Amino acid sequence: MTDAPHQSHAYLVGGGIASLAAAAFLIRDGGFPGEHIHVLEELPVAGGSMDGGGDSAGYVTRGGRMLEEEAYTCLWNLLETIPTLTDPTVSVREEIRDFNAKWPTDAKARLIGKGATILDAADYGLDSRDRLELTRLLMLPETVIGARRIEDFFSPHFFETNFWTMWRTTFAFQNWHSAIELKRYFLRFMQEFPRMHTLSGVRRTRLNQYDSIIRPLRAWLEAGGVVFEHGVRVTDVDFTEEANGIRRVRRLHLERAGQPDVHELTDTDYAFLTLGSMTADAAYGSDDSAPALIRDKRDGGWRLWEAIAAKAHDFGRPAAFNGNVDEAKWESFTLTMRSPLLLHRIEELSGNLPGTGALMTFKDSNWLMSLVVPHAPHFEGQPEDVYTLWGYGLFIDNEGDFIGKPMAEATGREILTELLGHLGLSDIEEQVAATTTVIPVMLPYITSQFAPRTTHDRPPVIPRGAANFAFLGQFTEIPQDVVFTVEYSVRGAMHAVHTLLGLDDHEIPGIYQPLADPRTALTVLKAAFG
Repeated sequence: MTDAPHQSHAYLVGGGIASLAAAAFLIRDGGFPGEHIHVLEELPVAGGSMDGGGDSAGYVTRGGRMLEEEAYTCLWNLLETIPTLTDPTVSVREEIRDFNAKWPTDAKARLIGKGATILDAADYGLDSRDRLELTRLLMLPETVIGARRIEDFFSPHFFETNFWTMWRTTFAFQNWHSAIELKRYFLRFMQEFPRMHTLSGVRRTRLNQYDSIIRPLRAWLEAGGVVFEHGVRVTDVDFTEEANGIRRVRRLHLERAGQPDVHELTDTDYAFLTLGSMTADAAYGSDDSAPALIRDKRDGGWRLWEAIAAKAHDFGRPAAFNGNVDEAKWESFTLTMRSPLLLHRIEELSGNLPGTGALMTFKDSNWLMSLVVPHAPHFEGQPEDVYTLWGYGLFIDNEGDFIGKPMAEATGREILTELLGHLGLSDIEEQVAATTTVIPVMLPYITSQFAPRTTHDRPPVIPRGAANFAFLGQFTEIPQDVVFTVEYSVRGAMHAVHTLLGLDDHEIPGIYQPLADPRTALTVLKAAFG
């Protein structure tokens, strides 16, 4: 590699984990001067979907990413570089490892049935036909599966099993989602088959992921000189193609504080463009109001991809992912509790201390509601006498079992009523409500990356002939890897940086293949087919 990075500038469109990881790899692996790296973000805060904030009046996270030890090779590679905010001698990776050693996950109430009965989640309930259908899906090439849905490959019994209830709520699958994505998840996380009922393979951060990952990563980047520009929306990108097929980004069209602007790129500059957004147009409710469902793509991430996709046939097809909000949406909620009463009752029911139980799913819930009780504190600065829990519902258009209205129309207070009903704790509702704030969040595109698709709907990270640009995020194509994971965004960022800068001497960690390990393969076969 030449001294090009010392003259080059890199423009990273979007401030999510993919862009932040790309910036880190530019510095760490590519020798890029930090002050030549520009992160252009529309929102006032970086981190994208990895968010978390608020105060004792009401904390909120839109989602929670459950990290995984074996599969997240690129993420761990990144976080080994990044020091924590509390101790510069300890990396974020080390902090996560130490935290999970102290607070290991061992869910004792993974599934809860009617009457707040703890179900035997170790009984997966798969019969011979279910196993045959699962095997068939695993054997089919993706080109044969195509845009078909999960429900096209399984009989009704499969969807009633404990196995499917746990798998779908761990990863947020709907029956109408892409069968290709399910196959990839089976192959990527097959090591979880034997421990799915305890979720002991889950790795969590000490605080929410914004405080534990994004803030240290941003601090490291800023210390290295990286320039963050907020309030900047990139609306379009101009490309040129030379006779030899080489393509370049030449111009970024921007809006700064609502005013149009244009930025020209030189021959030595780079552009890293994040496409789409799973948390675009998120809307917040309150104790007294339900969150709105925004359908008109106000967020710039989707509009930018649509503008780019119109310029070349291999830049993807965003309509495959943002064209059906009703098949992509679900709703989450965060409880902020200024009394330990509810927490203590959940501990008694579940047998888990906060931070050790992972997901609890109400199998018979009309909303298919799940909740997580994190270790406290879960937010930076959270007072000792304030507690939080997070939950979500997959079937948000169904009427609740206890409030008689869809989750999508429910206020935070009504969601609390539904939750307490499933926990069998309606007797303490008045006391809990008096000291609890519930913030629901509607997410129109949260599982859009699982939409049924063909092989050409997502563009490659490095398109054909791309000399100075790459695509980032959940809506690019990385063969064999799985979307809706932090690992996917980080792997794509590493691939983009290493390829564009010609870093052949820097090896990208391989994609973990659980069946390549005979011992893992044996335990998987026993769990799924025994």
